[in-house]
Amino acid sequence: MNAVTPAGRPGPPTRALVVWCPDWPVTAAEIIDGVPATGPVAVLHANRVVACSAAARADGVHPGLRRREAQSRCPGLTVLDHDPARDARAFEPVVAAIEQVVAGVEVHRPGACAVAARGPARYFGGEEAAAEQIVEHVAQVCEVESQVGVADGFFAAGLAARTGRIVPPGDSRTFLAGLPLRVLGRPDLAGLLRRLGLRTLGDFAALPARDVLARFGPDAALAHRLADGRDEQPFTPRQPPPELSVTADYDEPLDRVDAAAFAARALAEQLHDQLSGHGLACTRVGIEAVTAHGQELHRVWRHDGMLTAAAITDRLRWQLDGWLTGAAARRPGAGDAASPPPPTAGIVRLRLVPDGVLARVALQPGLWGEIGAEDARARRALTRVQGLLGPDAVVTAVLGGGRSPVDQVRLVPWGDERAPSRPGQPPWPGRLPPPAPAVVLPAPLPAEVYDAAGEPVTVSARLVVSAAPARLAVGTGPAVDVTGWAGPWPLDERWWAPAEARRRARFQVALADGSALLIARTDGRWVVEAVYD
Repeated sequence: MNAVTPAGRPGPPTRALVVWCPDWPVTAAEIIDGVPATGPVAVLHANRVVACSAAARADGVHPGLRRREAQSRCPGLTVLDHDPARDARAFEPVVAAIEQVVAGVEVHRPGACAVAARGPARYFGGEEAAAEQIVEHVAQVCEVESQVGVADGFFAAGLAARTGRIVPPGDSRTFLAGLPLRVLGRPDLAGLLRRLGLRTLGDFAALPARDVLARFGPDAALAHRLADGRDEQPFTPRQPPPELSVTADYDEPLDRVDAAAFAARALAEQLHDQLSGHGLACTRVGIEAVTAHGQELHRVWRHDGMLTAAAITDRLRWQLDGWLTGAAARRPGAGDAASPPPPTAGIVRLRLVPDGVLARVALQPGLWGEIGAEDARARRALTRVQGLLGPDAVVTAVLGGGRSPVDQVRLVPWGDERAPSRPGQPPWPGRLPPPAPAVVLPAPLPAEVYDAAGEPVTVSARLVVSAAPARLAVGTGPAVDVTGWAGPWPLDERWWAPAEARRRARFQVALADGSALLIARTDGRWVVEAVYD
């Protein structure tokens, strides 16, 4: 953030204005998860406190404490896991509110952002007036407490924000000199410097820069420049995300499918053209509608490829058809709380929100047109059924983790992401070896297994088979000779919960009639779980 003089030498750091929200991980948990920040709350990462509320600090909890020590000091402490995604998600509205007041905001981390102070100071008539405007606007729009610090350089301004201080130009070095070494955010370096007798940033800045680089390395040399007030971090303001949604209002309510379909085409083409102008493609689109009676309807459509203008039009038309006329086509019992009631009046507002976008280059169609006409017709038919009956009316099977064949398949709504539940992970321990069975029975069939002497075959608690299986009878059918078998593969699941515990020994058997079965010994009986080709 240093300016450059005509001679090419770094000039004084740029005046920076930093907005800091105290205890942001705690505030974010209140915004997203509803955890009251007024009580004793601590956010932990790697079993150590990284942030805590004011009530927790009053009981002696502070960042750096181990979990057990924090709970011993404050028995009523609410402990939360550190979630950077939650912090960033909650901070986005705060950044958007700041951008309504000043331009060129740079997000440093969730809870702290910066802007060059010159523009806001000139617009509002001074740095102090700019700081007051930002704090007041964030409080009114987001109901979030914030503090502003202004100094030469981002590092000094960030520390000044902790106390809401405006450091006069040229005084940042003096301001930093009396601060403790821990504000550098480098615990190992701070501990080493303390052992050498250094206590403040001023003590560290007094060391020769060449000796710091030779003795402690490049990162310490950077910290030395920060301690000396020579903040050379480049300022990269955030580009506000473009507003990509499109909205249309109608004077005459849309209560017929043909009129709604005509309106859908124009709105879908508008959304597609707007996305194309930004070099983006839509993979998920949210459809929102408001009726003349104020009823709000919402549905998200997902697609595993690029949504063209025609594809968006189809989905919008099908959804409107489902809302306007699909109530009569609903399955019995489908009108539960999870499905919105049919509209009681015509639609007066439509809004399309691109819920998932990415660069168009990532979704180019194949050179030879991998998706044929039959596939396209099938997709259109299935998505139309979803428009009438809801997204859960059409499901597709996805392979995932699990130790038994019945556990390795999950059903997801058509158009949702079909990625495996454990992509790139090693196989589950205790999982059956290939090949996979062709048919998994919805309910296991009872069976009996006998040895060569006609005695029932058993399996002990130590997985010892009493005798080699010789004949197998399924249900009330006749016994068939066993020509080959493999196993047992033991399975002992959820042993820590007696009510949910499940213990089995599984076998693969080949029979004389040409069939192959997956059988299991569980609860003292034999069952058939699956059939192989």
